[in-house]
Formats: sequence, C-alpha cells, structure tokens
Amino acid sequence: MRQKGQPPPESTSNRIIFPVVLAALAILAVTLCLVFPSTPQPAPPAAVPISKVVARAKDGAVKSVILSQVSNEIAIFYSDGTSERSLKETGSFLDYLQRAGVPADRLPVVEVGAVASGPALPFNPLLALLPALLVGGAVILITILANRHAGKAENRSQDQQSSQATAFARSRARLIVADRPATTFADVAGVDEAKEELAEVVDFLKRPQKYSALGARMPKGLLMVGPPGTGKTLLARAVAGEAGVPFLSISGSEFVEMFVGVGAARVRDLFEQAKRNSPCIVFVDEIDAVGRHRGGSLGSGNDEREQTLNQILVEMDGFDTHTNVIVIAATNRPDVLDKALLRPGRFDRQVMLGLPDQKGRLAILQVHARGKPLAEEVDLDTVARQTPGFSGADLENLLNEAALLAARRDAFTVGRQDLAEAIDRVIAGPRRKSHIISVRERTITAYHEAGHALVAHALPHVDPVAKISIVSRGATGGYTRVLPTEDRNLFTRSEFKDNLAWALGGHAAEQRVFGEMSTGASNDIQRATQLARRMVTVYGMSERLGPVALAGSEESPYPAEYGEQREYSNEIAYLVDQEVRALLEEASQRAQAVLSERQAALTQIAELLIAQETLEGGQLQALLGDKGRPLPLAEAG
Repeated sequence: MRQKGQPPPESTSNRIIFPVVLAALAILAVTLCLVFPSTPQPAPPAAVPISKVVARAKDGAVKSVILSQVSNEIAIFYSDGTSERSLKETGSFLDYLQRAGVPADRLPVVEVGAVASGPALPFNPLLALLPALLVGGAVILITILANRHAGKAENRSQDQQSSQATAFARSRARLIVADRPATTFADVAGVDEAKEELAEVVDFLKRPQKYSALGARMPKGLLMVGPPGTGKTLLARAVAGEAGVPFLSISGSEFVEMFVGVGAARVRDLFEQAKRNSPCIVFVDEIDAVGRHRGGSLGSGNDEREQTLNQILVEMDGFDTHTNVIVIAATNRPDVLDKALLRPGRFDRQVMLGLPDQKGRLAILQVHARGKPLAEEVDLDTVARQTPGFSGADLENLLNEAALLAARRDAFTVGRQDLAEAIDRVIAGPRRKSHIISVRERTITAYHEAGHALVAHALPHVDPVAKISIVSRGATGGYTRVLPTEDRNLFTRSEFKDNLAWALGGHAAEQRVFGEMSTGASNDIQRATQLARRMVTVYGMSERLGPVALAGSEESPYPAEYGEQREYSNEIAYLVDQEVRALLEEASQRAQAVLSERQAALTQIAELLIAQETLEGGQLQALLGDKGRPLPLAEAG
C-alpha cells in the first residue's frame, strides 16, 4: 500500500513505451545523417553584369529569359545551351533591351517563373516522411507524459478528497493555549458566588493530587445557567486563565450537520483532542442547541441531533478518574435540556448566574471603566442605582455608548450627561431627532406619561418615579422611569396589582382627558395582560382558581415553539380569561380613581413636559412630593 505523501507508481506500459519512442527518434536522426551526409554543396553561379547580357542580345545569342516572381533576378538561356544569372533594373525588361539598342528581331523570349539559386536536391522518400515522423513521435511522447500527469493528479485528488472527508468530521473547537494573554477572575465581577464555585475547579486543575489522595473526584461537567449577558462565556475563560491550562471552545450548533454521523464524529474528535491536551477545559456554549430532550423531534426517526447528544453522553461517561478534563457548558434555557445530561457523572453541578444587584453592578462598572477617563463629577454608585435589571453585557455597552458620545462632542473625559444619555439609549434606544411630532401627538404623549407618573407615585407598592420624558426614542414616544429602592426577588399580590394600575395609568389619563384612547397605550396593555395572566396561571394568585399551576407541564418533551401544551379544560380556560379580565378592569378603575383626585397635578405635569420634554431630579420631586403623599398643587410649586 502506498503511504500518504509518496509519489504514485508508474505503470509498466509507461516504463516500456517511453524508451522505445526515444530510441525510434534517435534511429531516425542517424538514418537521415547517413542518407544526407553533410558534404559541401556547390555554390550557386555568380550574377553577370547586365551589360554583358545586353551585348550578347545584340549579337542574337540570347534565346530566352526567365524573370523571377519575387525578386529582380533573371535567368538567361543562350543559343549554345548555356545559362547565366543576372540582375535587372526596375521596369519592363524588354523595354530596357530596346532602349539599350537591341533590334526587335533579336529580342529574346521573356517568361516569368522561378529562378533557381543553386542545384536542386534529388527527390528522396525518407526526406518527405521526415515531418510526419517527427510530428508522430512528438504526439506519442506528449500523450505518454499527459497520461502520467493525469495518473498523478488522480491520485492527488483521491488523497485530497480523503483528507477533506476526514477534516469535515473533525472538531471545530478553537484551542486557546495557556501562554496567550489570559482572562482571570479579576476581569469578572458581579458573580461572586459563581466564582467561589469555580475556584474549586481551578484548584483541582492546579493540584489534582490533593483531591486524589483523599479519594475525591471533581465533577466531570459544570453547567452554567443564566440569562443572556450575565458572563457565562467570560467566566469559563477566566477559569482557564486562572488554571493556566488549554481551553477548547466550541458552540453547540457546530456539532449538528445535515449529514448523519458527522456530529458524533466531531464529538469524538473533540474529546480525543481534550485528552491529548490534558489537563484542559472544554467549553460548550449554547449546549441547548444539541442537548434538547430526546424523542421530541417531529421529523424523521433517525435524528442527527439525537445521535450527537448520545455521543456526548457516552464520551462523558468514558472519562476515567485520571483524565483531568473538565467540561463546562452554558445555556439560558435549562428547562429544555435532556435529563440524561444533568444526572450525576455528567453535568452534575450547576452554577447559577443571575442579573447583578446594585453592589454587583457597581463592581462590573468599575471593571469596564478601566481605560476610560471619567470626569470628576461621575459617580459610578449613582449609575449602578439607576440601572436595575441591567446585565453585565448591558453595563459594558452602557459605558461604551457613553465613551462614544463623549468622543462625538470632542471631549477628553466621559461626563455625567454622557452616562445619562447612554442609559436612555440602552433602555429606550437612540433619540429620533428627525422624527417630527405634531402638537396633538405631543400633547397626548405628555398626558399619557403624566398619568403613569401620578399613578406610580400615589400607589405604595410602585417604585419611586425618577424621570419622565416625552422625547421620541426607538419605537417609543416617551417613557416614565421608576427606580427601586432595594433589590427584590419576591413579589406579592399587592405589588403586582399596584404595578398593573401603574401600567394602565397612561391609558386612563388619555381616556379621562381626551375621552378616547390612542394606540400609544398598546404596549402598556400588552405588558399588563401578560402580568395578569402570569398571576393567574403561574403564581396561583387567583381567588377563584386557587393555587393551581396552569402554565403547562415542564415534563413535556416538546419545546414551546410547537404550541402550548395545555393541560386543563375549556371551562378552566374560560375562568382564566375571566380572572385576567377582572384584574385588568380593577387596575384601570384604580388608575382612574387616582387621576380623578389629582386632575390639577396631571395638567401641570403635562404642560411642563410639553415645554421642557423631560422632568427629573429636584424639579420632579417638588412636583410630586413624598412617596405616597403627593402635595397639593398649591404647595408643589
């Protein structure tokens, strides 16, 4: 068998025909040399002067003359049978003879033809066959060389196809070696609990003997679960940087191909590569792309994705206690993962990453503020309080937007106004300066946002109002921002009901002032309806239905995109709709009651918004008063 990289063997016919053709050409050349020896040939006769030709023509000795077709040479044939060559002048040769005094009765016969310059060679059949023999030999030689090159090219093509097929089944993981600039835990903030969990993994990779001496074994797989932008990928890179080991990174979607078996082959190659670089970390991002519930596909029975998942399960079981390879996966949808992935021995440790609290947001802002010159007036703690619900990626984007705004105005530092504008851009989008709003739409928007602010301020379970704006941003015509005084994870039924009334405050203000509703409240109604339905079907906050979960079963193998898996009757569905509608009607009535008591404040806030576009800080506090106890309009000034 020929090894890869060796030249292909030549065929027997090529080895025989090639020397035969060369020998035949050599014999032909020798024969021609023998038949036509290189002996000296007689030189062609010298040309005589034209005056001699004229003199002999006067004597009548010139019998005929042949003129050359291509030159001024002439051949003279005499009456005694001899011949000579000469050169004539330009023009007719007979006219030249007559002008030279040759009588008309002695003029020779003039013809036009070929004038031989020397003795002609005798005809030889071998000489006639010489061109054909040379052309034939060249054709045979070229054919042999072309066949040989085609054979080599075919073998190279087969090798390339085999190499491409092998490369197609290889893992697409990107290897980050330990000597590259590494990300460490110092570059990750706001996830202190997750870093404590992963610090044990780092210590195991650095000192595995410490754990093996006690008979302990590290989890083979860690599953990082959290919303998008909370730092799952960054934290995995930090683990590799702290441990100083190679880091193999791949996405779950890179395993799945349209060809059956390719994903499983890539999984095998990935784990073989990991074992060769042991100790190392394998990071699989978005593992839900390949790790969904098996048996849930509505298509063919031989699902490529399920085969890939089966291979992952088998490879993780194949790790022995001496293989220092840890698999870290990340997902924001743990509910769709197959249970076999989460059993002990596979991804048996889950690291939860949530949205950062105020302290975590401050730490994240401090990390991403490195290299950005901030003005002395900037207080990152204030920015952290103004950004509840922001993820780490949102905060990084916030500081980047602020730096871009500062660069746009040719500033040398990032100021407080840049950060305030960046917060608005992240929440509601960039300001639409070219969007022309009519006076009527501007007035409706002002009363709409004033209604939100008054209802939010009057109800005790709604967070304090921080800013009101009717500046058009993104898809919104304006917004009212509230800021929580503390981070909360639990919400009560009273808090939800107050938030429903706040969400419908703009709708109630439009109905009260203009006597009709506009399309500007559509998003508010949608969010309020979703919250009311979750209160009934998820949180069990309905008095008529009681504490019953009606949002579908988590045990269903079918993902939500195939339709809601409803497990209750049509009568219960009718009751759900009634309860949702009752909650929304009660919220609308509460908002109307608040605005009817504060009609003067509603008008004043709306008129100030029309004039100034934005209300915040001390001016807004003076208008609204203390939380839950709004001042009368006469005292608010």
